[in-house]
Amino acid sequence: MRLIHIRVTEDELDDVRAVLDDRDISFVRTVEESADETAFLLQFPLPPEAIDEVLAEMEAAGLDTDRYAVVGTAETARPDQSNSARNYDDRISHDELRGRARGMNPGKATYYGMTILSAIVATAGLLLDSPAVVVGSMVIAPQVGSALIASVGTALSDRELIVEGVRDQLLGLVVAVASAAVFGLFIRYSGFVPARLRVTTVQQIAQRISPGFLSMAVGLCAGAAGAFGLATALPVSLVGVMIAAALIPAAAAVGVGIAWGLPAVALGAGILLVVNVTSINLTGFLVLWWLGFRPLDWEADASPAEAVRAHAPTAIAVLLLLVAFAGAGTVTAQQMQVETAVNAAVTETLSDDAYAELRLLSVQTRFGGVTVYRLDREVSVAVSRPAERGYPGLVGDLERAIGRSIEDEVAVTVTFEDRASTPR
Repeated sequence: MRLIHIRVTEDELDDVRAVLDDRDISFVRTVEESADETAFLLQFPLPPEAIDEVLAEMEAAGLDTDRYAVVGTAETARPDQSNSARNYDDRISHDELRGRARGMNPGKATYYGMTILSAIVATAGLLLDSPAVVVGSMVIAPQVGSALIASVGTALSDRELIVEGVRDQLLGLVVAVASAAVFGLFIRYSGFVPARLRVTTVQQIAQRISPGFLSMAVGLCAGAAGAFGLATALPVSLVGVMIAAALIPAAAAVGVGIAWGLPAVALGAGILLVVNVTSINLTGFLVLWWLGFRPLDWEADASPAEAVRAHAPTAIAVLLLLVAFAGAGTVTAQQMQVETAVNAAVTETLSDDAYAELRLLSVQTRFGGVTVYRLDREVSVAVSRPAERGYPGLVGDLERAIGRSIEDEVAVTVTFEDRASTPR
């Protein structure tokens, strides 16, 4: 529930009261006298989803809400005025949306300080191969505010918010990558990790250098969840962890690739980072638009050309998002096709009677190469087998089957996990 405070002049009072009476909204009126005019302070509770509609009707009746209008929070209200929202859509007002988005973005010192700390923690978690530590980095990452500010600015065609959100996101991620790279160099050359460590074999890093559909789904859902949480009365704090999950570990993986001098790792994780950033911003905007958030001067019957001219910030932001998403998404889609073909080939090979006792545990396709992100493939297959049972021809069969499927050469590594026979 929200508590509305508005200042109404004597000339506006009757028209404003008519709007409130039409909706059966109870209010309190306080007389305010000044040297030049007599005015009144009206206070009344409203559900969040009714604020835009009620204030719009008051403005249509002649009220100047820019003179004085404050929206506060109320725990309860009697009588209950929830029916004031005639078209209930469970969302907050435009002004509250803008205020909540700004409130989630901390000051510069806090934002960049926490970004550095979260990147260092994420780098440590990746190198330790510790999911718990990586999750810890997501909790302290402050990226949710800048991501949602950009989405709100795009939906409302607010150039200032768009610039602020995009600037903070880009600079924040650059700081995160640089912090991860510096920390990675320190770890590498100080002897805190083995000198011969192959970072591409670390599970937490390998998951982030070959982005596929599941990686893209994380970014898409994170942006949508953030927009839903921000635009409704739901708590949005936990959504910040989801958004950070799509950004900070990927940024840390880019830094690790730079620190270890592995362009393929840095490039693969960088593509994942670009995909997730654009996915979060794009789906955040689309959800806000779907919930009904538009620029205040939006005209539904305007032609597309008129809408673009009137709301250039939104048009430019959406166009740039689509271009970036299409570029990174093309590479991701190519990888998804390869992964699908590899999975089908592995499944078909293991369905042979000669491998009937094998159980597939996992299939992972890694992508390497640095020439226009050339897709040099390495496939790792993990299976369980009866104890002391050998399958010397499995690697060759898999390489041939996968090679036919993707019409290219591939290197296959098979890891066996022995299992004890069950006594009968």
